[in-house]
Amino acid sequence: MRRAYNSVMHLPKLNSCPQCAAPYISHRVCPACGFYKERQIVSVKAQA
Repeated sequence: MRRAYNSVMHLPKLNSCPQCAAPYISHRVCPACGFYKERQIVSVKAQA
């Protein structure tokens, strides 16, 4: 019989950004501040 692996799916683990403490996926640029490995990669506009 075939098995359904829907129960195996997991959400991605979130880390806290060392610059702004916002949650982000590891090995990705932080969407809140634009930093990756203590360097600013993307400039992010301030939300008002």
